[in-house]
Amino acid sequence: MFARIFMEHFLLLPVEDEGRLHDPNLRENFIERIFALKRWREILSKKESRGTLVEFHTKHKLLILSHSPKYYQMMGKLVAKAKEIPIKELYQQYQAILMEALQLKTSPKKNANVLQHMMGYFKEQLSSDEKQELLEFIDHYRQEYIPLVVPVTLIQHYVRKYDQPYLKEQVYLHPHPLELQLRNHV
Repeated sequence: MFARIFMEHFLLLPVEDEGRLHDPNLRENFIERIFALKRWREILSKKESRGTLVEFHTKHKLLILSHSPKYYQMMGKLVAKAKEIPIKELYQQYQAILMEALQLKTSPKKNANVLQHMMGYFKEQLSSDEKQELLEFIDHYRQEYIPLVVPVTLIQHYVRKYDQPYLKEQVYLHPHPLELQLRNHV
């Protein structure tokens, strides 16, 4: 009864049943939402501005895409028309949609889509052998033979090696502390 009332009163807070946290995918999703909410609250502590919201959204785009292409598009449209919406309303709408989007679970298929999207940022730098290797890792991940950390680590290597500024800022590559080892499960 307490949990139900709590969830009705605090609609946007990440909440998960303790027993369900034994599932590594559910646990990762829950912790990812907690850290996203933490980052969101950090920008709320600053003076509200459209520029701050755009910066937050830009850094979270691929994370959002990994949860829902539909919400990714919806949020992109909201941010694109930011100048037309009063700032308080814009922030409220964005927060509600963000938390809704992140409640949806990622999947190997959605993550593979994001990884391939990221790979596109290196089309000029990677050799054909490197591209083939990365595609193989992405495909092995999609088939659930290897954990997500494997292709993500290879992409992080290319981000550093080729100094890719947009991907350096993507929360998708570091949605929570590495020490939690959340992307290590198959």
